[in-house]
Amino acid sequence: MSERVIPLVDQRLLALPATVPTQPIAASGLLSDSLGRPLHDLRISVTDRCNFRCNYCMPKEVFNKDYAYLPHGDLLNFEEITRLAKVFVAHGVRKIRLTGGEPLLRKNLEILVDQLANIQTPDGTPLDLTLTTNGSLLTRKAKSLKDAGLNRVTVSLDGLDDAVFRAMNDVDFPVSDVLDGIAAAKDAGLGLDANGLFTGLKVNMVVKRRTNVDQILPMARHFRGSGITLRFIEYMDVGATNGWCMDDVLPSAEVIQHIQQEFPLVSLDASAIGETAQRWGYANAAGVFDPALGEVGVISSVTQAFCRDCNRARLSTEGKLYLCLFATQGYDLRSLMRGAQATDVDLASAIGHIWQGRDDRYSELRASMPVDSAPAVRRVEMSYIGG
Repeated sequence: MSERVIPLVDQRLLALPATVPTQPIAASGLLSDSLGRPLHDLRISVTDRCNFRCNYCMPKEVFNKDYAYLPHGDLLNFEEITRLAKVFVAHGVRKIRLTGGEPLLRKNLEILVDQLANIQTPDGTPLDLTLTTNGSLLTRKAKSLKDAGLNRVTVSLDGLDDAVFRAMNDVDFPVSDVLDGIAAAKDAGLGLDANGLFTGLKVNMVVKRRTNVDQILPMARHFRGSGITLRFIEYMDVGATNGWCMDDVLPSAEVIQHIQQEFPLVSLDASAIGETAQRWGYANAAGVFDPALGEVGVISSVTQAFCRDCNRARLSTEGKLYLCLFATQGYDLRSLMRGAQATDVDLASAIGHIWQGRDDRYSELRASMPVDSAPAVRRVEMSYIGG
């Protein structure tokens, strides 16, 4: 077993300058990177704090009582986040996901949701506004988030067995409270589409070999027919603190095999270009997908890279723009706003210039790297820019 490595360099302090190019880049909604990938999805981290200590994300050995979180004054305020979001939407973003850390720890988050929900896209298409949470605070927050304009929610849940779940979150948090949060989200109508189906209410399970593989079938049984989509995520080599080892990765193909031991599945088409999850539907007795039984998804970022269609940018809680989940450095947009006092045209040009130069495709290149090789430069932590 590989030893846990504590990074000696704080990636939050590393940043490239976000510069305004000499020739302005207008926000036309047609922005593409160097590989022809559009900018469609923006993930915004609203806090670097979390109340869980999952060992694949914020292990207790690193994120302990002495860990120095970002001071509140360093964080983007809601008006700054909303301003940047409007520029990104003008460049083509149609989906915004709020993440963390645990985003529901950010005080008065409903105010930000309301501000983002009122952003108009150039063609009048409603903005898809969603949030990823560990579910611990969802029971008390679901209704106010829905009322503020949140469309959808994804809850992270790594098992139904209470002992397994408490061990994975490493703060002895009971699984029943997360299930209550999911129920509250459903009661509030989060994820409910125009046809009365909960297509936007999802549960994500990170699968780690030797840890929670035995939870795959119980999770499938629990959410099958519930209207909630369950997605299984391969354990990823994000950051430097989780002690990632390829031996801990259970390929998504094996996850599907586990489920098919009990429930027949049929492959479904992707719901959108750039979709990270491969979709599988539960089949009825005739072997045909039955929407009433629902579907599952697998996110295979280790064994089947999806870099080719990646259209996601990530904004850290203090205003750094990251072009990949496995990035080593971000671009400092906060300094442009606070120090250089950039106009919205300046911000659009800077963001356009950064995205046009993007060539990130780490997951595709991983296959040619030595197994379990450590990156030459510490990658940013998932808890800092969200999954």
